[in-house]
Amino acid sequence: MVPIRDNNPTTITPYVTYGLIAANVLAFLYEANLPPQALNGFLHLAAVVPRELTLSFGGISLHQPVPEWATLITSQFLHGGFLHLAGNMLFLWIFGNNVEDKLGHAKYLLFYLSCGVLASLTQWFFAQDSSIPSLGASGAIAGVMGAYILRFPNAEVLGVVPLGFFFPTFRVPAYFFLGFWFLEQAFYGLTSLEARTNIGMESGGIAYWAHAGGFIFGAILGPLLGLFSDKSLEESWYK
Repeated sequence: MVPIRDNNPTTITPYVTYGLIAANVLAFLYEANLPPQALNGFLHLAAVVPRELTLSFGGISLHQPVPEWATLITSQFLHGGFLHLAGNMLFLWIFGNNVEDKLGHAKYLLFYLSCGVLASLTQWFFAQDSSIPSLGASGAIAGVMGAYILRFPNAEVLGVVPLGFFFPTFRVPAYFFLGFWFLEQAFYGLTSLEARTNIGMESGGIAYWAHAGGFIFGAILGPLLGLFSDKSLEESWYK
């Protein structure tokens, strides 16, 4: 199921969401113009390498230009391919503006980056000895989705299901679409504990624990930062 848009209008211009999308696109264009060897070196330097992060937490200096803790932020702006970037930016475009509208620009940026950091740490917790770089905005965007499902559970999401040459559309409430997405990430995350070589970050694939963790932390941090402060609880259940 691929979301196209929601029917949830905003009262502001979401400058931070636009800026985050632009930053991710520019970072990807930079990656795309690097020769293969330089790209591999750049990703290893700026993405989260769990084994190196574990060493740094143990007080072992790796003497790298980018401190390993800083990769918890830089990795949020890197992507492994065009489809990876396009999918993440589509979700950020659809759900980010409404969360920014309720938190305000500054708190939303803090919220977004914090969710990304906590999502990466969640994935690191389950793969502390992995040497495979972890990158992408998915964890931070999962946090946005976790806040969105709390604030706008009944907002209508319009999506499409690609079926070969047919593209039927659907309209479902946000709690169904985002709730299903979260359960899927949690399920595959649990599966990865028993099959690390076949699924998840250990194979250089999808970091399911980062998605699930980001979603949960977004649902926690959003209310703490004022997700419901501007409206009554009744008004927050958008219809």
